[in-house]
Amino acid sequence: MATFLLVIIYLAFISLGLPDSLLGVAWPVMQSDFGVPLETAGLLFMTIAGGTIISSLASGKVLKRFGTGNVTFVSSLMTAGALLGFYFAPSVIWLFICAIPLGLGAGAVDAGLNDYVATHYKAHHMSWLHCFWGVGATIGPIIMAQFISGQNSWSNGYLIISGIQFALVVILFFTLPLWNRRAKNSNIAINEEPEDPKGIVYNEDAENVKPLQIKGVKLAMISFLFYCGVEATMGLWGSSFLVNVKELPASLAAKWVSLYYSGITIGRFITGFITFKISNRTLIRMGQIIAFAGATLLFLPFPPIFSLVGFIMVGLGLAPIFPCMLHETPKRFGKKHSQTIMGYQMAFAYTGSTFMPPLLGFIASQSTIGIFPFCIVVFVAAMLLSSETLNNLLKKQQLLKRKNTSSTAF
Repeated sequence: MATFLLVIIYLAFISLGLPDSLLGVAWPVMQSDFGVPLETAGLLFMTIAGGTIISSLASGKVLKRFGTGNVTFVSSLMTAGALLGFYFAPSVIWLFICAIPLGLGAGAVDAGLNDYVATHYKAHHMSWLHCFWGVGATIGPIIMAQFISGQNSWSNGYLIISGIQFALVVILFFTLPLWNRRAKNSNIAINEEPEDPKGIVYNEDAENVKPLQIKGVKLAMISFLFYCGVEATMGLWGSSFLVNVKELPASLAAKWVSLYYSGITIGRFITGFITFKISNRTLIRMGQIIAFAGATLLFLPFPPIFSLVGFIMVGLGLAPIFPCMLHETPKRFGKKHSQTIMGYQMAFAYTGSTFMPPLLGFIASQSTIGIFPFCIVVFVAAMLLSSETLNNLLKKQQLLKRKNTSSTAF
């Protein structure tokens, strides 16, 4: 029964990823159809992400009152209806209206399912859960590319994705009783995997202060900010960069962006296995270095095929970072404050998704979309810098703790 419910949760995360990549790959055609400026996509994306932030901040109280199953069902229904609204939208104003429930529904599902899996299933499922988000984010551009290339119709792409979402809504409706049954019967502890003996351990003094006063929390929040800034910016503006700078057809650009999401998907599937052997800290660092190398390929004036390699490398690099940073939170800052700090981190993550892609769109509208790779390089570098600064800070705290312990022993 627990395995069957886990399959349902994975399907829900596929549906969560499906619409995330649609706007970016469809925008070169949508922009022409609606006759609006390039930066309008950034404003739409900001509207969706804004709704996600609001529902994420409110998700704690909502989940406690109604339960994860009910919230997931209603939120999936909202996203399915919003995607159907995109299909029928007669003007860009209607896109903005439909973007509100799309964001509100996605945020509640994301927060609820992450918390549910972290509480009721073993920790390596976190990487696989986000791997299935990548499955949805990969399939979305592929479906959209078929309609763009065959019928030059982005709206039919949204119709098909909406149909898939409604199918999930039906499945969720008939499996609602399983959620409460699983919650009552689960005895699995959080983070069951063995701890890395060389890993960073939080300072015990953190138990006695408020969450935001714990050293390193703000650096962790900045890391989440830039991570989601990179991930969302790649997805939203990657296709426009390939079409306008590398002069690729819109359908081919959409397929290349889907390979970026494939990199995230495959990387997270592999990460689920290697977390047993390699620490979260090492995986985060390796992912950031790979992402930086891929972003550099986009920045250099090489033939278009190198851009494809760059997109895949950035996707593979980003793969382990988000789930590993989430899983590392209790170890870094203690279990007492981990739930609160997790909320702060998610809020900053969605802030990165909300403001960084539109910021690039605004700058590009005043200059050129050719600044896209430069911004990606800067965002990845900032994420790497904040992450490594956090590692060094926690390492110093641990060394100081050991030194004090040794002094007390003598």
